[in-house]
Amino acid sequence: MTQYALLALDLVAISVLAFGVYFPRHRRRDLVVAYLGVNVGVLAVATALASSAVGAGLGLGLFGVLSIIRLRSTELTQHEVAYYFSALALGLLGGLAVTPSALNASLMVLIVVVMAVVDHPRMLRQYRQQTMVLDSAITDETALVAHLERLLGATVHTAIVQRVDLVNDTTCVDVRYELTTARARVAVSA
Repeated sequence: MTQYALLALDLVAISVLAFGVYFPRHRRRDLVVAYLGVNVGVLAVATALASSAVGAGLGLGLFGVLSIIRLRSTELTQHEVAYYFSALALGLLGGLAVTPSALNASLMVLIVVVMAVVDHPRMLRQYRQQTMVLDSAITDETALVAHLERLLGATVHTAIVQRVDLVNDTTCVDVRYELTTARARVAVSA
C-alpha cells in the first residue's frame, strides 16, 4: 500500500470515527475538532519521521509524549480519552508504514470498529456511575447502600464514600449501579 493510500485511509478512518461514531452519540463539537487536529498533526509528524533517518524510535517517543499531555481546560471522561488515543493511533498508523502494508489498514479498521461497538448505547446500557451528594450524613455502609438503592431504584454494586460532613449533614458518594430491567428500558427509550 502506498504512503498516499495510507494517508487517505487515515483521513477516512478519522472522519468515520469523529463524524460517524463520536459526534452522533456525544454531540461535542469541540472534541471533534480536537480529535481531527490531533490525528492530522500526528499523521503529518509521523509521515515526516518515517521518511527521515530518525524513524520509528522517535515516532514512539512522540506517542509517549502525546500520551502524557493533560488537557487542563476541560476534564475529559474516560470514553473521550479513548477516542483521543484512537485518533492518535490512527495518525501513527497512517504515517508509519509497516510490512505487510495491509496490516496498517487492518489495524485502522479494527480501531474504528472497536470504538463503534464498545461505545454503542446498547453496550452495558443498564450500568451507570455517578457522584451523588446526599442530604444526610450516613456512616453505616449497609444503610448507605439501602438508601441509594431506594433512591435510584437500582442494584448498587459499589458505593465509595468520598466525604461525610457531620456538621452540614451530607454524604458525598461515588456510586456504581445497575438499573432494573424496567428502568433500563425507560432510560434507553428516553
